[in-house]
Amino acid sequence: MNQESKNRLEQAEQDGKYIRKVRSFVKREGRLTKGQAKALEDNWKNMGLNHADGLLNFNQVFGNDNPVVLEIGFGMGKSLVEMAKNDPNSNFIGIEVHRPGVGACLMDAAEAGVTNLRVYEHDAVEVLADCIADASLSKLQLFFPDPWHKKRHHKRRIVQPEFVENLREKLKIDGVFHMATDWENYAEHMLEVMNSAEKFENLSTTNDYVERPDFRPLTKFEARGHRLGHGVWDLMFARKI
Repeated sequence: MNQESKNRLEQAEQDGKYIRKVRSFVKREGRLTKGQAKALEDNWKNMGLNHADGLLNFNQVFGNDNPVVLEIGFGMGKSLVEMAKNDPNSNFIGIEVHRPGVGACLMDAAEAGVTNLRVYEHDAVEVLADCIADASLSKLQLFFPDPWHKKRHHKRRIVQPEFVENLREKLKIDGVFHMATDWENYAEHMLEVMNSAEKFENLSTTNDYVERPDFRPLTKFEARGHRLGHGVWDLMFARKI
């Protein structure tokens, strides 16, 4: 960070402005395929959401008052599209920072005829803060986030106490925060953070992890991991008051 940037940061902090210093992702701009680019061009008007537009009115966005499920970091979007297709009585919002993944998701959604899905290409923390009303989400999903497996990078993991406190406010009472990871150390970290978080109840009967629910599709990557003996851990916590 150069001196000018340091000065801006110090001034912002003195003015009481919140500046994010650690991000949970690295922006990697992969090359768009022709199909992904066309999907963005053809479908963004109907399915794309823009952070700059501010607070969402779900009824206006979807044309109904069905429950809303939000997924952070949907990757290429295959499982998100499948969930939206399998549950037409719920609305889905996906957030992803990588443009090829957004394009792939829109392409699959258009091919599947899915109409109950909208997507952001933006930082999820900022979308939650600026675009999602408090007590509005029925479920928030975080599947296979970057584990930042080196110890010196653990601070970059998205599941941290401040993040959990902020997302709790976005969930309805009894709304569920559902996480999944294939890194045992990250699963333990998630469990520790959530057990320490206020006003959440672990939905596991053993007070740790739950079996993969049927509504979360089994990805090819996950199926391969199972064949190789790799574990996957699901955690589900409900907001209480």
